[in-house]
This record gives sequence, structure tokens and C-alpha cells, in this order.
Amino acid sequence: MFSYSTGDYDRAISILQGILSADPAHFDARCALSMAHYRKGDYPQAIVEGKKAEELRPKEQLVHTNLSLFYMKSGDKKTAEHHGLQARIASWRENMTAPGESGPAATVDPELAMAQPKPPPIKLPSGLATAPWKKKPPVQ
Repeated sequence: MFSYSTGDYDRAISILQGILSADPAHFDARCALSMAHYRKGDYPQAIVEGKKAEELRPKEQLVHTNLSLFYMKSGDKKTAEHHGLQARIASWRENMTAPGESGPAATVDPELAMAQPKPPPIKLPSGLATAPWKKKPPVQ
């Protein structure tokens, strides 16, 4: 990752390929390899590596986000849009929690707040209307 972060993409590719030769199912190395090819401007190879990452985790948001980017840069807008949609679906899937559970989906998206049921009205105590701070001072 140091080689990648310093822009030495050829060295990063070499190191990542070494990792993948020892463990072909290493997902993070596969994703990093696809991004290294993308940064070099080798979009066809970035797509090849991105598709291999997709085989490892077909419902992973990052995979589809990257593939969407790779296809867009290579000029295939239709396939880029497909993967963009898959990334969005994956993000929704990741944010789902069962009712009553806490987690990312338990927080309400402000855009969906109107769809949430309104809480029951709060019933104030009856003695509150005669509270002393509500009374007007006597007129003299």
C-alpha cells in the first residue's frame, strides 16, 4: 500500500500479484490491484481484476463502485450504469437491520422521515392548566 500511496503503481502491482499468487482469494489485494491498474490508466486490466474481485464478493458495494468507474473511463457507459446501480443496491442491502435492532439502518434517513409513523400525541397532565405560572397577576 505504501508503493500505491506514493504513486509507484508498477511496484504496487508486482507486490499485489505476489500476494495473489500465494492467496488467489485475497479480496483486498484483488481490489487494490484493480485500482493500481486504474491509476496507471490501464482500464481494460482494471476491469479484468475488478471482475475477479466481483467473483469473490458479488454483492460488495466497493466492487461495483470501482467497476462502474473503470467502465466509465473506458467509455462503456451502459455497463458503468449497471454497476453503479448494483453499488447502490449493495449499499441498501448493507444498511438493513431487523426491526428493533440498532445499527446503521436504525437511524432514519431524513428523506424518509415522512414515511415513518408519527409518535402518539403526548397527553399533558390536567393540573397543568391551573399552574401558578400560567395565572395572570390581579389587576389593581
